[in-house]
Amino acid sequence: MQKITCLIIDDEPLALDLVERYVLRTPVLELKGKCTNPLEGMNILRSEKIDLIFLDIQMPDMNGVDFSKTLKPETKIIFTTAFKEYAFEGFKVNAVDYLLKPFDYTEFLKATNKALERIGHSNEQVSPSKYIFVKSEYKIVKINLDEVFYFEGLKDYIKIWLSSQPKPILTLMSLKTIEEQLPGNKFMRIHRSFVIALDKISMVERGQVIINNQRISIAEQYKDRFHQFIENKSFH
Repeated sequence: MQKITCLIIDDEPLALDLVERYVLRTPVLELKGKCTNPLEGMNILRSEKIDLIFLDIQMPDMNGVDFSKTLKPETKIIFTTAFKEYAFEGFKVNAVDYLLKPFDYTEFLKATNKALERIGHSNEQVSPSKYIFVKSEYKIVKINLDEVFYFEGLKDYIKIWLSSQPKPILTLMSLKTIEEQLPGNKFMRIHRSFVIALDKISMVERGQVIINNQRISIAEQYKDRFHQFIENKSFH
């Protein structure tokens, strides 16, 4: 597989780290650098061949749109920003795609696949990873997502309940952090403390989902999205 070299530029450390995690999970992408402003990005571009840049728009000194106008036409851009009003500006400079923060890994992959087509690697489309790695009891444990019943948040920890073992795996991580790594079409948060595997639901009853004989309440703020999912999957 021929790698697509990429660079991340974002002045927000959390956003920079999130995109880095997504890039590292995507086999076709090779991260050549990350930085917090376009001027640093220019230095990296002088020493590295970069095919694709994940580029924030609103940054000090020089915004992402202006920076993109200095690049060679063969360097593709995926804009990442928290501001909808920049979408039109992004497409005026022929960006591959525009990711509105906060975005999940599935959205990231869709944008990446568009970039692969532009670069000429349409035969190397990438799909969401079927596994993740977590730290548990001084070990790095591989979690097969097909085996996950649900993730249960407990303050700073998460319990990962799996079909392959009776006891959960405990990892020091926030539920929000792990949710960002999951394919959005397979997992959904239905409660402040629970992200469930949608294909493991056996029944929905009285405002609760039943998974592996466990009842999990659907919190009010998540009901509309969850019921829309059920409606789309239902036969009438």
